[in-house]
Formats: sequence, structure tokens, C-alpha cells
Amino acid sequence: MSLSVKFDRILDRADELRALLSPTIGGEAFVAASRELAEIEPVVARIDELREAERRAADAETLLDDPDMHELAEAELGELKGRIPELEHAIRLALLPRDEADERAAILEIRPAAGGDEASLFAAELFAMYQKYAGRNGWRFDLLEYDESGLGGIKGGIAEITGRSVFARLKYESGVHRVQRVPATESQGRIHTSTVTVAVLPEAEEVDVRVDEGDLRIDVYRASGAGGQHVNKTESAVRITHLPTGIVVAMQEEKSQHKNKAKAMKILRARLYEQRRESLHATRAADRRAQVGTGDRSERIRTYNFPQGRVSDHRINLTLYKIDQVMEGDLDPFIDALTAEDQAARLAAET
Repeated sequence: MSLSVKFDRILDRADELRALLSPTIGGEAFVAASRELAEIEPVVARIDELREAERRAADAETLLDDPDMHELAEAELGELKGRIPELEHAIRLALLPRDEADERAAILEIRPAAGGDEASLFAAELFAMYQKYAGRNGWRFDLLEYDESGLGGIKGGIAEITGRSVFARLKYESGVHRVQRVPATESQGRIHTSTVTVAVLPEAEEVDVRVDEGDLRIDVYRASGAGGQHVNKTESAVRITHLPTGIVVAMQEEKSQHKNKAKAMKILRARLYEQRRESLHATRAADRRAQVGTGDRSERIRTYNFPQGRVSDHRINLTLYKIDQVMEGDLDPFIDALTAEDQAARLAAET
């Protein structure tokens, strides 16, 4: 189907929806039509702008043979010949299938991998980096778990991040993040390499993932580690095992067993929802996987080299010499580039 025919169908659909939105309909039909019209109206506006630009270009073409109008027509034509491809590209991007999870909140999980204390320290720094990024975007950053280790590091951290387009912006952050630097405990001044895993999961509601209580094994136990004297007196910690998948979630951050269970269920639903999404998208094009990555936590996606002050994203071969700014939450250059690369691959797959 040509772009012109596709655009005509969108315009016709918009007219149909406007006709439906009359006082005679109401309830779910009105809500559904209003929602669909709101989704396509920005595209309709771009198509109208494109058609107007094409009309003006055609008019300018006819004036090129007029000596009195030639210079003016040539200038307008030059401007429009640059504008028309931009509008076509913007419309094609808007028509790409949307990831239903893009507007959702996200669950961020960070764990040290290889590197001992240095990995734990860097895990804490990455956790702080994402918290700062959330602050830059006006998002809410709520701790679900923060398991501290020695020297200021963490054994693991989980946060719920809510706001506009959280998952859309953070979904490419899943993977192995590698750090290269001289640890504070290194007396010989040697550079060490450590790794941390990051997972970003779209938050799922109960209506998205139905969990049968019969599929769960719930264990309660006394919390250990930091958390106050209650850890030795009450069985507040909760471990939930989803028997069909083997997914295990443990939570002990709160003093209340009920609150720990609620948090654990939120994380479990997110993991089950992401597992379902991965299954549905298992047939994604190989070139797209190569360019923006699968999001698998076994895949090294980024290296933070402190001695050289650089951060490199290996999926798109982008290196920035601004490691201090990145660690302060300046992640947009990477996220924007990854988003653009993903969109380009998806557009190429549709041609």
C-alpha cells in the first residue's frame, strides 16, 4: 500500500470518528471513539500539513517559467523540497506500531555481578544515576528495596519509577553495565573491570497479569541485615515463588509483612508481564536486535571508563567523554540515539 493511500485512509477514519462523536452516542462507544480520534489527530494534522506543502510545491513548479515569479518560486520550492521529506518521515514514525508498555511506569532492578566490592559500589552509583535521571524528568522514584553492603555499596536495589513515558525512555537500559577504574581499595593503582546488571521492567497491573494464588508458594521469615531491631523479632520478610515459572521474589524492606508482600507481588507481576512480552516479541528482526540489543541482562551494553573519562554504548558505537555528567543523570544523549536507531531499524523493516 502506497503512503498516499495509507494517508487517505487515516483521513477518512478521522472523519468517521468525528461523525460518531454526536450527542446521540454515549457510554463506551463514545469513550472508544474519542480515544481513537485523540490518538490519530496529531497524525492527521501532519498529513494535512504535508498535503498543503505538496500543493504549494506544485504551484511553485508552475511559476518557474514566469520571469517575474521565477526567483520567488525557486526559493519557495527549495524550502518545500526540504520540508516535505521531513513531514513524510515524521508521519511514518508516528504510524509505527506502538509498544503498549511505553507509557507505563517501570520497575528498575540493579545487582552487582562480577567484581566483588567494586561491583557493589558501582551498583550503588548506577542506582543513584537513575534516581538523578528520574529527578531531571520530574518522575517519582520510590524505593522498593535497597540492600546495602559494606563500603557504601549495595547487594541489590529495586525502585518503582512513575511518570510520563518512563518505560519508553528507560527500556534500552537493560543489560550488563561495565566499569573500568582503579578501586579505592587498590593499593597498586591497577585498573579493575567490574560488571553490574540492570533490568528495566514495565509495571503491570492486576488486570494485565492474573496470578492464581494456587500457583504461589509464600514463605515468611525474619529479615536479616540492616532494618532495625524488628528484624530479630518478627517474621516480616516475604519470599514468593511462582511455581509455573520458577520466578522468586523476596522482600524485607518494610517492617510490615503485608507491605513486603504487596511489593513482592508488584515485582512478580512486572517480571511475568515482561516474560510474556519477550515471548510475543521473540520473532523481532535480527538486525534490530543487533543494533539496540535484546535487553537481555547477559549482554554487555555500556562501558564506563573512569581513567579516560568516557562512556561507550556498544550497541550503537557511541562514545561520549563526559562521564561526570552521565553519572549525574545526563543520559538523554544515549537514550535519544538508541531510540532513533530503533526507529530507523523498524522503518527499514517495514519497507
